[in-house]
Amino acid sequence: DGIQGRMTIAAITKFQTDKNLSVQYPGTLGPTTLTALGISSAALSIPPWVALAQTKMGLNEVRDNKVLSAFLKSDGSTVGDPSKLPWCGDFVETCIAVTLPHEPMITNPYWALNWLKFGIEIPEGKPVMGAIGVATRNGGGHVFFVIGHDQNFFHILGGNQSNSVSIEKMDKSRVAGLRYPSTYPKPDTVLPFSVFTGKISTDEA
Repeated sequence: DGIQGRMTIAAITKFQTDKNLSVQYPGTLGPTTLTALGISSAALSIPPWVALAQTKMGLNEVRDNKVLSAFLKSDGSTVGDPSKLPWCGDFVETCIAVTLPHEPMITNPYWALNWLKFGIEIPEGKPVMGAIGVATRNGGGHVFFVIGHDQNFFHILGGNQSNSVSIEKMDKSRVAGLRYPSTYPKPDTVLPFSVFTGKISTDEA
């Protein structure tokens, strides 16, 4: 199905064990495992949590309430109605928990600013594909995945952006920090500047 979920992770872990591969993060696809599989390392360009998030593009908290609610529960958590709650943190949590089941999660993912405690820190001036970004707003914050950037904006994929899963632009001056999972290989290269003409994110409540 193109999603690196729990069954795929289990199969990767078994392959690594069977081949006696020395890997830092069992169950993930790093250069050592890709080489053993005969696959180019270019396959690592989009991390699995971003690939999963992309499959939910366009889901609206009202129009697609049942489908969206079912997805947010797919990591085994108990969630409320996304049409009544700020669900950006729940979306990020679900995408990461489903694809990285060994990743330590934060307490209360609904409070977006708590994501500043997640994983490892990424310098804001050196963003990488799939970094978890945390922005501030009146009354709280917003959390999302970084998939690109330019001089003034991060290009962000996230939930509860205009009440949907969407890609928008986030003013870099609003961003309080970038994080990255601790159980997945961090890219060695910084994201190059890219062009995105979408709307600027202003409605994340």
